[in-house]
Parts: sequence; C-alpha cells; structure tokens
Amino acid sequence: MPPPPLRFAANVSWLFQDIPDFPGRIGAAARAGFRAVEVAWPYASDLGEMKAALRENNTELVLLNSPPGNASAGELGVSAVPGRQDGFRSGLEQAVTWARELGCTRIHIMAGRVPSGIERASIEKKMEETFVENLRYASDILNEAGIVGLIEPINCRISEPRYFLNTPLQGASILQKVGRDNVKMQMDLYHWQIMDGNLTENIKTYFPLIGHVQVAQVPHRNEPDSPGELNYQYLFDLLQGLGYQGYIGCEYKPRGDTVSGLRWMETYRRRCEEDQDTAK
Repeated sequence: MPPPPLRFAANVSWLFQDIPDFPGRIGAAARAGFRAVEVAWPYASDLGEMKAALRENNTELVLLNSPPGNASAGELGVSAVPGRQDGFRSGLEQAVTWARELGCTRIHIMAGRVPSGIERASIEKKMEETFVENLRYASDILNEAGIVGLIEPINCRISEPRYFLNTPLQGASILQKVGRDNVKMQMDLYHWQIMDGNLTENIKTYFPLIGHVQVAQVPHRNEPDSPGELNYQYLFDLLQGLGYQGYIGCEYKPRGDTVSGLRWMETYRRRCEEDQDTAK
C-alpha cells in the first residue's frame, strides 16, 4: 500500500486575510477542510477566544512562534542576539504558556537578526554561542511541557537579509552543538530553495532533523501550484515516501481568495485516493 497522505495546516497569519481576527480565521480554515492551523504571533489576541475557536471547530494548533521581541525596533526574535537573554527567557515563558493553553506541541524559537550597524562576520561566533546556550535552556523548559522546539533557516537573499540563521547546513550544525532530541529544524521549502536549492538531497540528508514543514512557491511565495520553480507533486511524493508524519504548514500569500486557491490541495488528495484505489 502507498504511504498515508500528507496532512496540511492553514497558517492563519497568512491565509484568510479578509477575516480580521485569528479566531475567525480558525473557523474559516475548518470550513475549508483544514483540521489543523498554525500561527506566527497570536499574543495580541484573546487567549480564551483562541482556545474556544480551536475547540468549537475541532481544530488543532500545531505551531506558534516565540515572541519577536521589540518588533518596532526591528527585532525578529532574540534567541541568538547577545545581551537579550532575559528577553528571550521571558518570551519563551509566554510562548510556553500559550502553547500549553492551546494544546500546541511545537514552538518556533526565532533566532533574530544581526544587530543593525554590526557586520555579521564580527559577531557571528558570539551569536552562535548565544543561540546554542539559549536553545539548551529552552530544551529543558520545553521538555517539561512536552513541547518540541524548532529553529528555522530563513533566506537572507529576499526575505530577511540580516536574519542570523539562513541555511540548512547552518541549522544542522547548531542542532549538533545543542545536542537535544526535542529541538529540531523547521523546513520551509520556500526558504530552502532560495538559499540552497538541491532540495532532493537536502531533504534526504536533513530529514532526521526535521520537525515541521512549510510550503510556498518560489519566487513569489504564492500557492504551491502557482507558476514557479518548485514541483510540489514531486516534493510531496518525496516527503510521503520518506515517511513524514507531521503537518505541512501552508505559509504562503494567496493570489486571490484563499479558498479558491486551495485547488492544489484537493488535487493532491484526489491523487492520493486514486493511488490507494490502484493499490487495492
């Protein structure tokens, strides 16, 4: 028999933008057929309303991000930023509180940007040491809560020129230094293609380290079936064949109406059903 079909989670920070609040977007995702959602930063929302929306729509929250820090000052996470350890720990505490309340078992621990006005080469070693130290601290906290920590390489060519963590190789090296089973890598195929390409071999090489997957087409970050560089039918088959069992987050910019843009997901599910029927 073919391996079980992949499962998809709606990223409600990106999808259903016509609905102003996260609880409303959770309902819209459920009506569109999603059984799971993910969100970047839910912290400005009402925790009780978020919890009720997940419960009422029988929907699982599978990922949230650690707080960005001082976003108005240009921070995008602080876990690799020297001198921001106190901010990192308080943000982690907030993220764990929300994750526990919402039943979420994955937290993306955001590395952060190279501080403005400082050359990367002059601070890279110190940032890596800070990141490793903070991830080890987070690992102990998350282990008690039954939560997996994730680090995500984000491309520095288009999206975030000063983001500290930007390649799968760098992520794998940091995870090796951290040495904890409950800290893994978040693979956003959009970022991995832009930074490294060679997706087949990279996915196979780093698959044991991958704790979550996200998708978007390259270069415009739209639906997986929109015009672009990536053959998602092939990539989904590859992940399926490797036995990926987690959710795949739909973190992309819809070209129009979110629901109309979900035809790619229905096509994938129909193909899986045909494969199952053929194998009987």
